[in-house]
Amino acid sequence: MKKVNISGKLELIKDQWNPRIVGELNGQHIRLVKIQGDQFEPHIHEDEDEMFYVVKGWIWLDFISHKERVEEGEFIIVPKGILHRPIAEQEAELMMFVTNKNVNTGDRKNPYTLDTNKLNRL
Repeated sequence: MKKVNISGKLELIKDQWNPRIVGELNGQHIRLVKIQGDQFEPHIHEDEDEMFYVVKGWIWLDFISHKERVEEGEFIIVPKGILHRPIAEQEAELMMFVTNKNVNTGDRKNPYTLDTNKLNRL
């Protein structure tokens, strides 16, 4: 049992779109990531929900029917099977709760796809 300083861990992250594992519980990863831009492709997670908690800044979650703005201190849960993509006009810092098998790009393989088994830990 060790406490985790979220701000301190986020300070260690110098790149974007590259989530780091900071904790695990009950088959879930707690991941931290910095994002900026709209280059991330829309994707689906067929078998798992995702939770996006905005630690700093704000993001858009772009869905087929609408965009949802998620502000600092807010979170949104994207249910499995829903096409979505995160967008950040300015750099945003996120904490995500996902299954430990979660592939960051869901059903799409592209240059942002990371091997779940090789994600870095902070």
